[in-house]
Formats: sequence, C-alpha cells, structure tokens
Amino acid sequence: MHASPDLLREKLYTSGYLADNELSTAVWLAGELQRPLLLEGDAGVGKTALAQALAKSQDATLVRLQCFEGLDLAQAAYEWNYSRQLLSFRAAETCGTKLKADDVFSREFLLERPLLRAISVTGPCVLLIDEIDRADEAFEAFLLEVLAEYQMTVPELGTIKAISIPQVILTSNGTRELSDALRRRCLYHHLDYPTLAREMAIVKAVLPAADTALVEEAVQFVQRLRGEDLAKTPGIAETLDWIRALHRMNVHTLTSDMATLLATLGCLLKTQEDHFAMSAERLLQISEGKRHDGVAVKQAAPAATA
Repeated sequence: MHASPDLLREKLYTSGYLADNELSTAVWLAGELQRPLLLEGDAGVGKTALAQALAKSQDATLVRLQCFEGLDLAQAAYEWNYSRQLLSFRAAETCGTKLKADDVFSREFLLERPLLRAISVTGPCVLLIDEIDRADEAFEAFLLEVLAEYQMTVPELGTIKAISIPQVILTSNGTRELSDALRRRCLYHHLDYPTLAREMAIVKAVLPAADTALVEEAVQFVQRLRGEDLAKTPGIAETLDWIRALHRMNVHTLTSDMATLLATLGCLLKTQEDHFAMSAERLLQISEGKRHDGVAVKQAAPAATA
C-alpha cells in the first residue's frame, strides 16, 4: 500500500496514468479501508486503465472479470472439473478402490475463474470487475459476499476466505442502475472526461515525440467535438489514437491539412451516423472553435494539471 494519496498519484503517473487529487484520494482510501471502489462514468474516460495502472504501480497481479449479459457463476467464480472427477472415479475402479463424493469435491478439483482466483492470490492483487452494469442483477447479488467479506461459499466445499485481501475496482458505464446493496459495499467516484490541461498532459506523457502544437490543437478539437451531438463521444483512447495517426502522417497543424483530418476521422468517430454529421465545413468550424451558428467559442485557459 502507498503511504499517502500524493505518493499513490506519483506511482500512478510513473505507471502511465495521470490522476487528479480526488481520484487518487478515492483509490487510496479504498486500499486503506479495504473496500471496493466503484468507478462510474462514460466509456473511454479511463476507468479500466486506472485499474491496470494501479496493479502496475503496486507490482500486483491484475485479475480481470469482464462482465456481460448472462454472466454466471461458472464463468465468473468457479467450476468443478467434471472431466478430472470422472477420470479419478475410473482410475479408482481400475485399482479396485472406491471413491466417495467428498474425495472429488475438494479444492484440487475446482477450476478457478476470476473471482476465486483473486481471493486465492498470495501476494498483492487488483481485481477489476469491468462493466458491472452489463451483468444481471442476479449476478450482483452473488457478488455481495465477495465484496463485503472477501470470501466465497462453495456448497460442496464450504467457505473459501481470501488469502490476501485484493484491491477491488468495479467500473460502470451507467447503462443500468446498480442495486443499493452493491453501492453500499463500495466507495464511489464518478470519473468524467479530462479537462483540457489534463488531457494534454496525458497525450504528452504517452506520445512525447508528437509535435507540441499539434497536441494542443488536436486536444482542443476533441474537447470541442465532445460538445457535439454524437452517438458515441470519443474518449481518451480515441484522442491518443488520432494524434498518434496524425503524428505518423507528419501533420503539424490541423487547419493546414483538412484532407488528412477527414481521412483520419475513423480514429475518433466510430459510427456511420457521426461520420455523416461531420461535414468538412463543420470540422473546419470546430477546429476554429466555432459553434453551429458560426460564432467563435472563447477558449478557456488551461487549468493547472492536478
């Protein structure tokens, strides 16, 4: 564990993640209090990346459970190795011995899935339960024991307690409302799109070779683009992909090469509807900081990076 939120923020930075004071404090408190942290926010704001950077900063094992509709216990927690059990029975019969059910319903016949794996790790561990809002409410109910007690009850075997308490990060894109019971067991932080200054700092940290003027223009463009009525708002990953593409194509300023801007829009806009809405004229207006009515938008000075 880290001694303070400031030290944690520094370690996250060295792991490639720029966290502000509120976020680093929330993550630090979750670790100190041994409570899960629920991160909620739009897709692409860096929720999953935080868990990955946290594991890296602690030299911890990262165990990821990707949630989806229909996720069940066998996929998320554990499953009995029925093939091995059957082979054990047959081997015993060949040797003239007889096995009891208790002999094959032991830990060695249990296949570990992400939740069981996380509480079985002996060293530091970060358990990422990604997009919990995509799972069913019934699965949420099963999670409550794991999140509250860091243990799991296997009917045939009994209760398995965590060897080492993992740091748990749950993420949600807000596609459905989560239960009060789940929220009560977690600390909470809402992660929004980064400020202009923070997004510039992220890009410069990840792509130090990119032209500074290009980074500033491109990030300002993406920040304005997020204000448009889009089906899918570009996240930080899209910003990085786009600037990486522009840099590889030797683009130094946006307005100097609108054709390249149009050609690389696939890095930012991920639906046909959004591509159709962004004409060359509208893109030029956005790059110049103009609204739909043509009035220039005053660009706020970048705030100090947290």
